[in-house]
Amino acid sequence: MQKLHFRITSISKHPGEVVTFSLEPLSERKPDFISGQFLSIILQTANKELRRSYSICSSPYTNEPITIAVKRIENGEVSRKLFNDTREGDVLTTLEPNGIFTYEPIKNSKRTIFLFAAGVGITPLISMLKTILTAEDQSKVVLVYSNRSQASTLFFYELNKWQSNYSNRFDLIYLFSESQNLIRARLNKILIQEIISEHLIFEKSDALFYTCGPISYMDVCRLTLLGMGFGQWQIKRETFFISADDGDEDDETENIPTDTNTYTVRIIYQNRKTDVDIPYHKSILDIALENKIDMPYSCRSGICGTCTAFCSQGNIRMDYNEVLTENDIEKGKILTCVGHPTVNGTEIWI
Repeated sequence: MQKLHFRITSISKHPGEVVTFSLEPLSERKPDFISGQFLSIILQTANKELRRSYSICSSPYTNEPITIAVKRIENGEVSRKLFNDTREGDVLTTLEPNGIFTYEPIKNSKRTIFLFAAGVGITPLISMLKTILTAEDQSKVVLVYSNRSQASTLFFYELNKWQSNYSNRFDLIYLFSESQNLIRARLNKILIQEIISEHLIFEKSDALFYTCGPISYMDVCRLTLLGMGFGQWQIKRETFFISADDGDEDDETENIPTDTNTYTVRIIYQNRKTDVDIPYHKSILDIALENKIDMPYSCRSGICGTCTAFCSQGNIRMDYNEVLTENDIEKGKILTCVGHPTVNGTEIWI
């Protein structure tokens, strides 16, 4: 995957320790991207290379620069450096836009698209919102956006402006957990059902749902929608963080698998074949990087999809997967950052 270089043309601060960076490519061509995708920032430190993914919150269908949003995380080495030390004029190195949590408009479509966002989960969804309203002029968008309060709401005034300009096709619903209106404070099953019943104006089978927020938040959306008769294929989700519960941090066995063997894997990347031995406690990505195979990656946690590869032979066990669907896995797709071979002779195409 090609590396790109961008100059930061402007920096804006937002509530909740979030900054947005407007980026200008150093090459003549502005890179193509799809709404919902992200850029993986690459930072070099004295000891190692760090990569983190940040959603693009601009749209390819509007006349605006590529913009990413970065939330400062207390223990986040990359986010703290970007938030505290980055200035206008600095150059960022990234991978090409990536990600499968995407929306591509279909002209003349008539469908209702529901966007469910919590906190900084708005960042990929605002790109989709702009794209739908700009390039799919007969569809309707419903954004349900959960925050603590209006003061902590990211893009509050920008969203209101879009709603004002497209009031006939864009319904904007804020939920504030600190509100005294308890019925509209937090998203729940009954509220989701009410919102969909009120705002679904086109065919139920054409509706689409995009969710981005904490895993528990997205689970409520998914289970409610499935219970209402919507298909799994209609529901998309983007995960930013793995919760402590999902990580099994209290498990003293550290999830050691029963199979602790070392297996030989052939990695095929950029027409180069490399055979490597992968012990049980190392991922395919770990060993590839140790062998100077500069394959794409970002989160190293199974949540972004940058490292997606194809297993053409053998078998791969994955520790965690928030990206690939059952259909993807049946077709041989795997995540190298959390992938471990279970047989010799496994072959991976990047």
